[in-house]
Amino acid sequence: MTQGLLELREVHFAYEASRPLLRGASLRLLPGERVALRGGNGAGKTTLLHVAVGLLLPQSGDVIAFGEPRRREREFWTVRARVGLLFQDPDDQLFCPTVADDVAFGPLNLGRSPAQARALAAQTLARLGIADLAERSTDHLSGGEKRLATLATVLAMEPEVLLLDEPTLGLDDAAQERLACVLESLPQAMCLVSHDQPFRSRLATRALELAQGRIVDSAP
Repeated sequence: MTQGLLELREVHFAYEASRPLLRGASLRLLPGERVALRGGNGAGKTTLLHVAVGLLLPQSGDVIAFGEPRRREREFWTVRARVGLLFQDPDDQLFCPTVADDVAFGPLNLGRSPAQARALAAQTLARLGIADLAERSTDHLSGGEKRLATLATVLAMEPEVLLLDEPTLGLDDAAQERLACVLESLPQAMCLVSHDQPFRSRLATRALELAQGRIVDSAP
């Protein structure tokens, strides 16, 4: 059996004990897969992604990343260096003075030299068609520009897995097409959380739904 890159087994999670959100959710992401995950508002999709990288710890169940169980905060440090999470709200991910600084921040943290980090940032911004945003303040970007800038911060880290939370949110048609083309060209395994049915259908190799706290097979 092919080893999964990320695996959640019977995960239970609740923000309030009386209102469980994840009720035995299981997900296995294999190399090269692009899994689309849909579900209603409040179903727990964002929570599931945060559990996968240890930003939230489940009340029960297992998180297995790159073949190793992860239970404590420090056991997720290396996971976050290998898994790129795109937050649903760009303002949770952008905090440096300029877009280029934000995109270079991740590579710097991974040990790249300042010159290497800046080069990676420039390459990534160009690939996404937003090189002109490099020296812009993130405070002065539109919603769509922020979305693409946050994706650049994730891709510049060259992660092995991508977890993308509503990646098309706020993008116009041209930007959505550019994004889809970039994602189609990438070799990384992905979990795409999206309400955008055409986007899911175009990119997904497998479609799932989160409903009543569990994950089931779904049409794209």
